[in-house]
Formats: sequence, C-alpha cells, structure tokens
Amino acid sequence: MLMIFALLAIPLRSYTKPFIVMAAIPFGVVGVILGHLILGITFTTTAILGILGLSGVVVNDSLVMLDAIDQRVREGTPVRDAIIDGAKGRFRPIMLTSVTTFLGFTPLILETAIQAQYLRPFAAALGFGIMITTAILMVLIPALYSMRLGLFGAADQTPAQAAATHT
Repeated sequence: MLMIFALLAIPLRSYTKPFIVMAAIPFGVVGVILGHLILGITFTTTAILGILGLSGVVVNDSLVMLDAIDQRVREGTPVRDAIIDGAKGRFRPIMLTSVTTFLGFTPLILETAIQAQYLRPFAAALGFGIMITTAILMVLIPALYSMRLGLFGAADQTPAQAAATHT
C-alpha cells in the first residue's frame, strides 16, 4: 500500500489525492469476502491474488474519476459543478468496464468442473470485488474530493477560491 501511495503521489503532485484514490480498496476486500460467502467458495491463495488484481482495477477506476473532476476544475468550472459533472461523465465508462469484467469472469465463477476449482476463488474475488467496489466508488470518490476541498458550506466556489482557502 505504501508503494502504491508513493507511485500515486508523484504524478498527482499531492499527498491527499492518493488517499482518495486508494480509499475504495478496503471495500473491495469486503466484496471479495461477500462473494466467497455467497458462493460457498473457500478463501485460498488465488483469492489473495485476485485481491491484488482488484486493487489495480480500483485504483484505475478511481484515477479515471479523479482525473475527470480535476479536468473540469482546471477548465474553470465551479468546484461543486466540476465534481458533479466529473462523476456523471465517468459513470458510464467505469460502470461498463466493471460490468463487462464481471460478466467475463462469470463463466469461471459458475464453473463446476474440477479443473476450474483452482481458479474459481481468483475469479470470484475479482468479479465480486469489482462489482461492490464500483458501486461504492461512484459515491465515495466525489464525496472525498468534496471533503478535500472543504465544500461544506462553500458549494459555489471557483477553483481559485477553493485552492486559496485549502492549500
């Protein structure tokens, strides 16, 4: 996790944005556990590998959302509108990516052949983790970003005002 933070802090030029990006990762673990409980699959080492892969997907989705918001802020959109427009603008691409990934893993998740039992925990971890995390990510990232900028009570700030008050 520290390595992910360091790799994100450099290009984002911020110490708080990597925390926003990484905030959804723990919810992925909850999705993995729920998926394994629902399917009655034993939690194995391959499930841990699925969690590692899931972390990469979650970080990517979070970065896409954060970049869309930042783009609108740089264009001069008021911060509140930038957060709403950025979240709405990235909803479809993030959701489609997550749903198609889940659907791609579904045949392996539902496979009953003995040969598939080794990879089934990996597929369940990635599939269920992505679905749970995506649903949470769509709300969590905009909420954390608005908290970062201190929008409670200052919803119509311009980007310059927000930057001046919360540097």
